[in-house]
Amino acid sequence: MTGLEAVLGVAALLGSGVTAGVLFAVALSVLPALFAMETGTYVYAHKLLGRNWDPTMPVIVLSSTVVTAVLAVVGDGAARALFAVAAVLLLGVSGVSHLCNVPINRRVKSISDPADIPADWEDPRPLWRRWHLLRTLLAVTALAVTAAGVTTL
Repeated sequence: MTGLEAVLGVAALLGSGVTAGVLFAVALSVLPALFAMETGTYVYAHKLLGRNWDPTMPVIVLSSTVVTAVLAVVGDGAARALFAVAAVLLLGVSGVSHLCNVPINRRVKSISDPADIPADWEDPRPLWRRWHLLRTLLAVTALAVTAAGVTTL
């Protein structure tokens, strides 16, 4: 293992670990709490929860994807293949987030007054949860594959 591979390996593990950890924590703790809330309270909480995650998580996920893709290029043998798979999995996390969860987030945030939910408003929590669980599975798998890749360097 070269010095560059070691540094990139640590960065890839850190990034994919944070991604998987955050998404797992949301699935395990935040989602059940949001489902237990009355709709107006949920909208208010959803807006608060997204304030810091919305600008931060894309940077973490995409940076991790790039670092893992670089490892796929500089690595060889089994490491190359493992890092390529991990990069695709992280790209999947990003894709699900941007194409599925983010539009739902925008719809929730568009409600200006959580006490005045439109009568025809459809609760997005079940759909948001399904997409979130998919990206969580992708992220946890990416972490495991990245770890396997680092061990083969």
